[in-house]
Amino acid sequence: MTLIELFETARARLQAAPLAYGQGSTNAHDEAAWLLLWRLGLPPDSDLAALAGQPIEPAQVQAVLDLIEQRIRSRQPAAYLTRQAWLQGVPFYVDERSIVPRSLIAELIAAAEGADCLDDWLGEHTRRVLDLCTGNASLAVLAALAWPEVQVDAADLSPAALAVARINVEQHGLTARVRLIESDGWAALPERYDLILCNPPYVCRASMEALPPEFRAEPPLALDGGTDGMDFIRSLLAQAAAHLHPEGVLVLEIGHERAHFERAFPDLPAHWLHTSAGPDAVLLLTRAALEIWQSTLTDPTHGAPA
Repeated sequence: MTLIELFETARARLQAAPLAYGQGSTNAHDEAAWLLLWRLGLPPDSDLAALAGQPIEPAQVQAVLDLIEQRIRSRQPAAYLTRQAWLQGVPFYVDERSIVPRSLIAELIAAAEGADCLDDWLGEHTRRVLDLCTGNASLAVLAALAWPEVQVDAADLSPAALAVARINVEQHGLTARVRLIESDGWAALPERYDLILCNPPYVCRASMEALPPEFRAEPPLALDGGTDGMDFIRSLLAQAAAHLHPEGVLVLEIGHERAHFERAFPDLPAHWLHTSAGPDAVLLLTRAALEIWQSTLTDPTHGAPA
């Protein structure tokens, strides 16, 4: 069997199965390529067309098909089977202790120019960055790679997720610049930052209940945002200004929950950033905007109750 024949067999089997995507790949074609190349020990960016006629030994064929069957049978995300995920071309270790890295904020870190380039909001003053709800530390690592002059704190409530984060920080040689902190929200973070990145648990209860098995395989703590998805975000925003330097900004991902966000924070002047998911999934808040918003509140933990 040639490589392209094996790929087509793998793709067809995935396509015929009731699988969900969105954790590193978005369709059966890309997932089949990912799993096949990984099992054969080939680079993930290999050109399938260039390798199409390469003969594959029967044992390797069976190994690839066994992996495809495992994906179908287990409904585990492919990244949990390979123990590897890629974000903006950078490899990360991942396992069941943290969600599969896929934050849209990564696109904004990588953007070199354009209206939604984060560099336009940063400057010479930018020295301290916080990745709150860091998970496997993918955003913290990308930030440290993008801005070599900054120091990054990567905080998470989960000790298990931080153990995964430590693997990635070490593998990318960033232990001197990325500090891992166990913290329940702001609890262990007394410092101020120039840039705060946060991809928090924001999935609303109705969406949590409708998640397919692949997403239910991930730690619920990293996904479940309560009835309207805003539970963690309420406490985040209530204290965010106090953790930002005067020119600091907070970049917050909320996925498909913009309607819930605007209902909870109707008077908060947010700047919405455009990503591959559109203009509704990631927003930016300046410290000044947060302070203006807080000054209008009688309840500092404002936000419509869930």
